[in-house]
Amino acid sequence: MVGSMERRRFSEEEYKQNPWFRQLCRALVSCRTETEMAAFLRDVATLPELQSLGERLEVARQLAAGRTYSDITNTTGASSATISRVYSFFSGGAGGYKRILQKEHTGKRSSRVGLRRS
Repeated sequence: MVGSMERRRFSEEEYKQNPWFRQLCRALVSCRTETEMAAFLRDVATLPELQSLGERLEVARQLAAGRTYSDITNTTGASSATISRVYSFFSGGAGGYKRILQKEHTGKRSSRVGLRRS
């Protein structure tokens, strides 16, 4: 087919250079308020995807607090597979969970992303 593009999956080595991923990152960073971010996320993701992302962040938060897998399952409903996946990225990923949780803990927000509640 002319003009069709084969769907390619992101790889761990290349995802940061993917133009669609970079465009998504720029769109997220451009949000100035929590309301603006919520509207964008609702348009770009399904409700189950949003719930899953929120659940993963809560799992990371509870892992950082030293909670056990069974405690986390009981309070979030997350499966052990989800908790294990979050744990592997929390302990050895790109550092995203730790950075966000540290910012929450210290009350700091990036000056580039002036995210405010509105």
